[in-house]
Amino acid sequence: MGLATLVGALLAFRYGWIAATITETDVINAMTHRYVTQDGSADARVSDCVGLAGQVGGAWITVRCADILYHVNRFGSLISVGAVSGRPST
Repeated sequence: MGLATLVGALLAFRYGWIAATITETDVINAMTHRYVTQDGSADARVSDCVGLAGQVGGAWITVRCADILYHVNRFGSLISVGAVSGRPST
């Protein structure tokens, strides 16, 4: 019982620390890097991306890079990737 309480307390501290220290800039930079290196076309540029207030439920920030939307929660985790048209991107 004591071990479970300790593990729970450590996890709560960790997530609280992440939520307190992660910035909007960190999230935008991470999603921009993903776009340029993985999801964007051959001519993808950092300047294609802009950060917006969360556009879906549970999203803290939505990063729009060209026609791709990255929805990110308060802990910096990617919730979903979508297309500007509303259809999921491939």
